[in-house]
Formats: sequence, C-alpha cells, structure tokens
Amino acid sequence: WTDNKIVEAAKRTLENFKKILDKKDLLLISVAYPEENLLMGDNIRQAEAALLWVKNKAAPEMGITVRKIFLAGHSQGGYLVTRLNTLHPTDGVIANAPGPLNLVYRCQLEENGKVPASATCTMLKDQYGNTSTHSAAYHERSLLNFTGGFKADILFVQGMDDAPIQLHSWPLFKEKVLACTDCKETRFLELKGFRHEALFNSPEAKKAFNEFINSRR
Repeated sequence: WTDNKIVEAAKRTLENFKKILDKKDLLLISVAYPEENLLMGDNIRQAEAALLWVKNKAAPEMGITVRKIFLAGHSQGGYLVTRLNTLHPTDGVIANAPGPLNLVYRCQLEENGKVPASATCTMLKDQYGNTSTHSAAYHERSLLNFTGGFKADILFVQGMDDAPIQLHSWPLFKEKVLACTDCKETRFLELKGFRHEALFNSPEAKKAFNEFINSRR
C-alpha cells in the first residue's frame, strides 16, 4: 500500500509468470500500478493505459511486431485484468485468485471488529461512509460487479485453501460469471490443497495456463 514498493511487486509478479510460462518467445510486460492513497479500483486507469500502449504504441516504439496480446494477473492483478476484459478485446485473459470479490462483506467484517482494519476499507469508509448505509458504493468497486461483458476468453484459477474472505464469495462470483450471456468463453480451475498463489505452485494450473495461451496463438 505504499508506492515505493510497487516496482518490487511488479518485478516479483513478472518473475513468477516467467517461471510457469513454457514458451520463451513472448514479451512479458509487468505493470507497476499505483496504490497509495487510491480507492480500490481507481488504478484501473494505469492498467488500462499500459494495455492501450501495448495495443497501439509498443510496435513502433520498440521495433517489434505485436501479433497476440494476453493479460494475466494475480490477486489484485487478477481483479484488474478481469475488469480490463470488460473494456478492451485481447487474445485471452488469465486471472489467479482475483479479488477483492466482495468489498461489502470484507469491509463489514472490519467494521464489526471481526478482522483487522485495512487501508482498503478505511479509505472507502472515509469516502462513502459505512457499508450498512452505502453498500452500493462498495459493491460498485467489487469484482462481483464485473461478471459480464467479457471481450476475450478468460481462465480463472482459484486455490480452494485460500483465505476465508476470498472463498466466502467465490461460489457466487463463479455462478454470476457462468450465467453471463454476453461473455466469451469462461473457464474455472479450482485446486484443492492450494492457497492464494495456486497458479504458481500447482503443476495442473501451470499446464492449464500454458494450454490456454498456446491454443490461442
């Protein structure tokens, strides 16, 4: 939650994806999106800017040919690529443990003292008030509000030993996505015995990740 750590986080994510990617002929770009003093979801602007740069400017600026574009994200990165999939077409999207899924539920727990306070919910409360009177504002920024209109095929990966806050809303999120009538193909890979980083730790997830990309190249 401090911007002096975002480059480190972007590099760590980049290395994690490089380790599971079978192909070596893909250019990977990791986005160091800001977080400090931003409400959850507001950094979609920077993530979108990065995608649009790849789509429209990367080829002439880097002297390369861009044939296919894939989006992949972990945790909040999974949240961002899922939202981007409602805005711009690409050749495929992979989201591992995307979240926060349900800010109403998460922030209610904090308001009731059941879990420690977080910067995410504190800032939302300062902006909108509590969840009991302004739940719509919290829902608007939750990933549960972005379950339709996917413009590219998307693979969701979720470790089923993840945190209770994530797993509480996961079945509803999955149900809403599968009910989508204006989405491209949606796939779910649920992995028992794996936690939040399932995509990077599970051989089955690694295989599914590479098959998803290779089938669309």
